[in-house]
Amino acid sequence: WDETHFGKMGSYYINRTFFFDVHPPLGKMLIGLAGYLSGYDGTFPFQKPGDRYEQHNYMGMRGVRLCRLFCAFLGSCLVPFAYLTVLELSKSLPAALLTAFILIFDTGCITLSQYILLDPILMFFLMGAVLSMVKCNSCANRPFSASWWFWLSLTGVNLAGAMGVKFVGLFVVLLVGLNTIYDLWDLLGNLSLSLVMFGKHLLARVLCLILLPLALYTAMFAVHFTVLNKSGPGDGFFSSAFQSQLIGNNLHNVSIPE
Repeated sequence: WDETHFGKMGSYYINRTFFFDVHPPLGKMLIGLAGYLSGYDGTFPFQKPGDRYEQHNYMGMRGVRLCRLFCAFLGSCLVPFAYLTVLELSKSLPAALLTAFILIFDTGCITLSQYILLDPILMFFLMGAVLSMVKCNSCANRPFSASWWFWLSLTGVNLAGAMGVKFVGLFVVLLVGLNTIYDLWDLLGNLSLSLVMFGKHLLARVLCLILLPLALYTAMFAVHFTVLNKSGPGDGFFSSAFQSQLIGNNLHNVSIPE
């Protein structure tokens, strides 16, 4: 059923047609990009659930058969993400393998990952953020090393990705935030650590876990408004001044008083 929404929004990006949605733009942009790269021309109407795709090339977006390039690929990544996370936390190979097998044979996960939905994209970034956080914690004994910076930065990137797909990504932001507060509190209580070094730790986390995600999140909307430059069903949610910038709108290029 949701394919009629998110598939249609992917088509909007391909056709550069402006629309409005309650979710942030990243997930739909990636769906549209996957469709565009796989040859989909954005012409399927997505009117009601169950409509046949006929000659339309939808494989890249949905990710079935040989075209596991997007939703199915991201959904399949959950298995190694879960395996590596549990292995890092427990140091137990049986526990990690059990976790991976649970996900491999989970009907819900398999089902969500084979349709044009935001869920596999969201889960990819959620579990990616948790894995990055756990990996960064494992590098605590060698702070400011290349691997430490990599995992810390990747955590910030995944936080932006989770928030950019759905606002429910705030929960993983909260998880990483609590973990960061715990780390900083532990560092503050370390009497062998100077205040200057503690300041560097604080600055690194502000840079990678606050400023980097905010910059990426803002950039998503910049791309969103740049690509969608033609009049569409979302015009009425915005001001007359904004509508005057959309090609095909009745107010296009009309002078709007301040």
